Amino acid sequence: MSLIKRNGLLPATFPALFDDFFGRELFNWGNNNYSATSTTVPSVNIRETGDTFEVEMAAPGMDKNDFKVELDGNTLTISSQKERQEQSGQDGYSRQEFSYQSFQRSFVLPRDVVDAEHISAQYRNGLLHLTIPKQEQAKQKAPRLIEIA
Repeated sequence: MSLIKRNGLLPATFPALFDDFFGRELFNWGNNNYSATSTTVPSVNIRETGDTFEVEMAAPGMDKNDFKVELDGNTLTISSQKERQEQSGQDGYSRQEFSYQSFQRSFVLPRDVVDAEHISAQYRNGLLHLTIPKQEQAKQKAPRLIEIA
């Protein structure tokens, strides 16, 4: 790769290249669903419509009671802590298995855009779906034809 200098400035894509490179783990570029502690983090899809923001989080095998969804200011946080224990045998057990799972994902929502009182969440078929409505003044208006005088 060769760098080109124009008017004393680097090309506009150069900072994006650094952000992309340093934002990834050195030897694990394709694993975006793992945190720095090598634990899995559920994937999300986020979509904006004219009236809402929609967040879908893939979290199969969980129950709706496993989630905690919080809005603090304009930061939306989805977290979960789950503990599972299996025991076999007596006090001198020959096998005992347990696991702890937890994650936390936070998203910053645009200020003065979200109608915080009407956020709804559903968990169905392994998918947590949040609908975050926009305030009336932030909703996308239909195009208006302006008459020329």
